[in-house]
Amino acid sequence: MDAASTGMTIPKRHVLAVVIGNGLEFYDFVTYAFFAVQIGRTFFPSENPGASLLASLATFGAGFLTRPLGAFFIGRYADRAGRKPAMLLSFALIGIGIVGLPLTPSYAAIGIAAPLIAIAFRLLQGFALGGEVGPSTAFLMEAAPARRRGLYVSLQAMSADVAVLIAGLVGAGLASVMDAHALDAWGWRVALLLGAVIIPVGFVQRRTLLETLPAPAQAHPEPVRSGYVRFLWLGLLLLGAATTTNYLLEYMTTYASATLHMPAAIAFGATAIIGLSGVICDPLGGWLSDRFGRKPIMIVPWLFLAAAVFPAFWMLDRLRTGPALYLACAVLACMSTLSSGTIIVAVTEALPQRVRAAGIALIYALAISVFGGSAQFLVAWLIRATGNPLAPAWYMFCGIVIGLVVLFQLPETAPVKTAVSASATRGERPY
Repeated sequence: MDAASTGMTIPKRHVLAVVIGNGLEFYDFVTYAFFAVQIGRTFFPSENPGASLLASLATFGAGFLTRPLGAFFIGRYADRAGRKPAMLLSFALIGIGIVGLPLTPSYAAIGIAAPLIAIAFRLLQGFALGGEVGPSTAFLMEAAPARRRGLYVSLQAMSADVAVLIAGLVGAGLASVMDAHALDAWGWRVALLLGAVIIPVGFVQRRTLLETLPAPAQAHPEPVRSGYVRFLWLGLLLLGAATTTNYLLEYMTTYASATLHMPAAIAFGATAIIGLSGVICDPLGGWLSDRFGRKPIMIVPWLFLAAAVFPAFWMLDRLRTGPALYLACAVLACMSTLSSGTIIVAVTEALPQRVRAAGIALIYALAISVFGGSAQFLVAWLIRATGNPLAPAWYMFCGIVIGLVVLFQLPETAPVKTAVSASATRGERPY
């Protein structure tokens, strides 16, 4: 069920409010990953830089532990009380985390309490972000005309990549005007606190949203489709593969800095390239999936990604230059985001409205928690254990192969394709 089928028109500014709020929540969450080296030195000082980085990445992963809890509780709240109150709740919680973590004193100032407080804020951020994905995705799906669901829902993924782009530009800017000591001492705190500036604006915007979940008396009964259990497993594996690729791409800044020993300003530029690629390719993938179906736009880019991953990392290891880093990130990110944004559309589209927010939130959160939360830590550990800088390529390739196997088993959900199939069965033209 969408806006067209209910006769409701959702103003574009309401769609924009949801997209902006979602981007803000992702900005704070992913900025931590980009400053993992500096945060590790602040809260987990060690004579071994590798051990400090691993501790920081483990804390980053802690934020994924509470994402399924947030998905379950806030997602169910969205399916019962509505999308709007659920999004207001998640936004308020993430606001606390956005302000709290960068204001936490260092280990040198308060000792063991510092990492414990940092972990607590990461757990809260994870809970809030886990609860944000379901209601915001459901809102965009329900606000869209049937033939534009792909484009509308892809705006959520685009907002996350806008956050990545801004975080990369902020990181590159700070690294270019600060020395390493200043970045460790307070530069990363500035980057995180910048997200707090937009909290009041985002909260006011969300308070004006129209509700897309009809009251129980107004809701139309939806047919129960067969094969949901199998689809949920396929969706979990598929989003797991997609999030593994995405979080390894977001690790490229840390990889360039800690493994390839590139200057911080160049390393942060990789984040901006990845974000810019997603900003362009997320809505492009959603628009193409509305025209040609979800499956072709999910499968074809990942086939190219599988072919490109080893040459990209090999070139990066051999050259270790800024242009090589940016080219590798651009190619891999474009192929990845063309597909991954469409994956969220396909999974959400197959879920009935009465369980849509909780369903997509739980599938997404479990996939992120199991696969995304561990990806950066495991890759850092593999690099350290094997001494092989191509370890990320092997890890990413395995995720892509699993994703492709699942994609070929996934049903087509796009209206343009289902209309063609229905018309063909009746011997009619689809238009």
